[in-house]
Amino acid sequence: DRAAINERPFRSPHHTITDTGLVGGGNFPRPGEVSLAHYGVLFLDEFPEFSRQALESLRQPLEDGQITISRVSTSITYPCSFMLVAAMNPCADVFLGSGLEYNCSEMERRKYYARLSRPLLDRIDIQIEVPAVKYQDIVNKPAGETSAEIRTRVTAARKIQWARFKGKKIMANAQMGSKDIRTFCRLDNDGQNLLEVAMKKFKFSARAYDRILKVARTIADLAREEKISAAAVAEAVQYRLLDKF
Repeated sequence: DRAAINERPFRSPHHTITDTGLVGGGNFPRPGEVSLAHYGVLFLDEFPEFSRQALESLRQPLEDGQITISRVSTSITYPCSFMLVAAMNPCADVFLGSGLEYNCSEMERRKYYARLSRPLLDRIDIQIEVPAVKYQDIVNKPAGETSAEIRTRVTAARKIQWARFKGKKIMANAQMGSKDIRTFCRLDNDGQNLLEVAMKKFKFSARAYDRILKVARTIADLAREEKISAAAVAEAVQYRLLDKF
């Protein structure tokens, strides 16, 4: 009488996995890690160390939430609506003794980041750099919101989204298509001006534009703001770190 799966999956394959192992396939098609992570988290550590073929195979699943495997006699479509969480070092070299700096040039960093294609990065909504934790931050009592306080804000934002998409086949901002984005992601004048400047300065693609708006819409929901402000746009743009290299 129990469901086959009663908790969200968490998958963390090794970086040597093949594209078939990642998205599925084989002579007798089987689901890959993206489908095994359906409605859960797919964590890829050492992201640039995965083969280029494996990384590029993620593009369709990230865009469509499903993957179709075609063979001569048939084709099979597996669901794969997952949250991709990827981690990487700032560069291929090791950190210096301080733990706060890395021993590589700007050109070496760019070469390392070039292992990730622009079309793939376009599909990653939030890209941030996590600095090394200082000793003082470890021993001191953390400041800021507690997990319980953040949970309350997130729950309130989700309720806003449920009301927004009532009667539709989607339930969250992340599921919005282009038409939904034009309808529900309305910016105030300052927000529009700032996004235009950012698009020109960083040469964001049309896909990145949609992703920025969805993230900004969520930031506005967390602040319980009906229109997307310039502050929400600025925060969403800052989350596209790798697009700027």
